[in-house]
Amino acid sequence: MTISETITFGDYVAAELQEKLERIAVVQLKLAGRIVEKPVDPNSVQTVAAVDVSYRENLTKTALVICTFPDCKLLRSKTVVTDVTFPYIPTYFFLRETRPVLRVLRGEEFDVLLVEGHGRAHPRGYGLASHIGLLVGRPTIGVAKRPLRGAPEGSFRRVGKAYVSVGHLIDLESAVKIAEPLLEGGYPKPLRLADRLSKRDAYEKD
Repeated sequence: MTISETITFGDYVAAELQEKLERIAVVQLKLAGRIVEKPVDPNSVQTVAAVDVSYRENLTKTALVICTFPDCKLLRSKTVVTDVTFPYIPTYFFLRETRPVLRVLRGEEFDVLLVEGHGRAHPRGYGLASHIGLLVGRPTIGVAKRPLRGAPEGSFRRVGKAYVSVGHLIDLESAVKIAEPLLEGGYPKPLRLADRLSKRDAYEKD
């Protein structure tokens, strides 16, 4: 294959990927319309789960922790190692992390889920936290270290060092009230625990 042929092939692959992403973006906009925002009384919450995904070469390690609320005593933790199946593309993060997150959540019980990623605070109003929330049918909160460019105004709130947004089955005010008492060093403690767990020890597939 000549250099010119390689460039042509590369352009074709890039164009094909862009076309697929544009179709997926349309689906995201439609799914955003299915997200439900409603109050959740913090007094009704007894357990909070958190998930975080780390990467090493072509593997992901997804950690789950489940804590009591609001004092965050650890009740349960586990990890799942899977293959990376999609590249990192900004604003399409849900395509990369949905599979491993669903694997680690399988069979678990909790009242509210914290996801390391955005929910409504997304250019199309439908980030990873919203996608996971819609799939698991539990109140879900998106938590991120920085806002996404193009996120709708008023779609997130800064809580400590974190940017909190609606995932699904919760409103922003309730999400903030649940995130605030969990802060440790400016970030929700359950996610700090999940982050450490995801980066600890070896990556061995189940």
